[in-house]
Amino acid sequence: MAERVVVAMSGGVDSAVAAALLQAQGYEVIGITMKLWDGPAGPAAVKICCTLDDVSDARRVAARLGIPFFVVNFKAQFAAHVVDPFVAAYRQGATPIPCTLCNRYLKFTALRQRAQQLGARWIATGHYAGIQRGGDGRYYVQRGIDRAKDQSYFLFNLTQEQLAQTLFPLASYRKSDVRALARQLGLNVADKRESQEICFIPEGDYRAFLRARLQPAAYAPGPIVDRHGRYLGQHQGLPFYTVGQRRGLGIAAPRPLYVTAIDTARNALVVGPREEAMHAAFEVEGVNWMCSPPQQPLHTCVQIRYRHPPVAATVYPQAGECALVVLEEPQFAVTPGQAAVFYAGDTVLGGGWIRRPADPTPRGG
Repeated sequence: MAERVVVAMSGGVDSAVAAALLQAQGYEVIGITMKLWDGPAGPAAVKICCTLDDVSDARRVAARLGIPFFVVNFKAQFAAHVVDPFVAAYRQGATPIPCTLCNRYLKFTALRQRAQQLGARWIATGHYAGIQRGGDGRYYVQRGIDRAKDQSYFLFNLTQEQLAQTLFPLASYRKSDVRALARQLGLNVADKRESQEICFIPEGDYRAFLRARLQPAAYAPGPIVDRHGRYLGQHQGLPFYTVGQRRGLGIAAPRPLYVTAIDTARNALVVGPREEAMHAAFEVEGVNWMCSPPQQPLHTCVQIRYRHPPVAATVYPQAGECALVVLEEPQFAVTPGQAAVFYAGDTVLGGGWIRRPADPTPRGG
């Protein structure tokens, strides 16, 4: 009897081809579209997730492949695990990654539970990444071969249980190959354009999105200062800035200035020249290990944001799922709220959430 797999079908070409590949491999495929968000109607709707067109596209793919198709309502879970933390992070001076939270709590938790109810052994998505089981018996996320599309960075916080029940059919495919295969199969989404990075924010205007969901006191204007506390101007609300930002500061200076810190305690935006936004060490929290949690300092490579090239570093494990990361070379704009993902070559060893720059002197390691 064929093994049953539930494929998360977004209405895009990647998940459509993932379903087709698994069907060709002999799996019993069920397509599910997750209804996560009620977006606006009109022109803005083409730039957000979960539109009626997306559902229709996924349904047409399923019909073309001859597989069962369902739509499930996960709007409450999405609000609790993705949207609310997104807003809270900006309120606290951090820059969040909603895709990673959606992966952990929606695709690989809520959807996996629904798959189990349908008697499915597996779930699958159209991520450009792979999964391998190491000699130690543990599961590891691998980079996809299409480096321009690799999404392993967003998958660092998946658990062993989740990885053991997940398939990534596109690990060995490039985006161009996926589109070509979709055309060969006659899928209606073969040339559908990419969705935007923050899928639930119309037109990418996250400031308007936050303004509608925060109390006015959370984005009250305040001082822009240098690292010595000297007043340079006024910001328009801390949630509207991120570490490393240069444009939109609204202050004149003889040299370019960048946001170096967001001080929520003083409602102050700290700026300085580029060298003041360089850091050689930072703290991470909420660390998830795919390898056995190391008891000694780990020499590895760290990626501090999506598409940032990995840099050599030493990770010093700390108590409470925390770690101190010391880089061999300082990096620009180490941003609280972003992920620091640890790699050995193309293999994800683990990762955590950047909390703040730190004294590079190891503690407790």
